[in-house]
Amino acid sequence: MAVPKRKMSRSNTRHRRARWKAEPPQLVPVTLNGTVHRVPRRLVRAYERGLLRPEE
Repeated sequence: MAVPKRKMSRSNTRHRRARWKAEPPQLVPVTLNGTVHRVPRRLVRAYERGLLRPEE
Protein backbone atom coordinates (compact mmCIF):
# COMPACT_ATOMS: atom_id res chain seq x y z
CA MET A 1 0.00 0.00 0.00
CA ALA A 2 1.27 3.50 -0.85
CA VAL A 3 2.21 5.59 2.18
CA PRO A 4 3.03 9.31 1.99
CA LYS A 5 6.62 10.16 2.86
CA ARG A 6 5.81 13.63 4.21
CA LYS A 7 2.94 15.27 6.04
CA MET A 8 0.59 17.07 3.64
CA SER A 9 -0.22 20.66 4.57
CA ARG A 10 -3.74 21.56 5.72
CA SER A 11 -4.16 23.85 2.70
CA ASN A 12 -3.27 21.13 0.22
CA THR A 13 -5.50 18.61 1.96
CA ARG A 14 -8.53 20.89 1.88
CA HIS A 15 -7.91 21.93 -1.70
CA ARG A 16 -7.71 18.29 -2.76
CA ARG A 17 -10.90 17.39 -0.91
CA ALA A 18 -12.82 20.34 -2.33
CA ARG A 19 -11.81 19.44 -5.87
CA TRP A 20 -12.83 15.82 -5.32
CA LYS A 21 -16.31 16.77 -4.13
CA ALA A 22 -16.97 19.42 -6.77
CA GLU A 23 -19.73 18.74 -9.26
CA PRO A 24 -21.44 20.83 -11.91
CA PRO A 25 -24.45 22.88 -10.75
CA GLN A 26 -27.94 21.55 -11.40
CA LEU A 27 -29.62 23.74 -14.01
CA VAL A 28 -33.37 24.25 -13.81
CA PRO A 29 -35.62 25.94 -16.37
CA VAL A 30 -36.95 29.39 -15.37
CA THR A 31 -39.28 31.57 -17.44
CA LEU A 32 -38.20 35.21 -17.54
CA ASN A 33 -40.01 37.72 -19.78
CA GLY A 34 -41.61 34.88 -21.74
CA THR A 35 -38.29 33.16 -22.43
CA VAL A 36 -37.13 29.93 -20.81
CA HIS A 37 -33.60 30.06 -19.37
CA ARG A 38 -31.65 27.35 -17.57
CA VAL A 39 -30.08 28.67 -14.36
CA PRO A 40 -28.45 27.06 -11.29
CA ARG A 41 -31.00 25.93 -8.72
CA ARG A 42 -29.54 28.06 -5.92
CA LEU A 43 -29.83 31.24 -8.02
CA VAL A 44 -33.46 30.85 -9.16
CA ARG A 45 -34.82 33.35 -6.61
CA ALA A 46 -32.24 35.98 -7.61
CA TYR A 47 -33.21 35.66 -11.28
CA GLU A 48 -36.93 35.85 -10.46
CA ARG A 49 -36.43 39.00 -8.36
CA GLY A 50 -34.38 40.65 -11.09
CA LEU A 51 -31.15 40.75 -9.11
CA LEU A 52 -29.39 38.76 -11.85
CA ARG A 53 -29.90 38.87 -15.60
CA PRO A 54 -29.45 35.81 -17.81
CA GLU A 55 -26.76 36.01 -20.47
CA GLU A 56 -28.20 36.20 -23.95
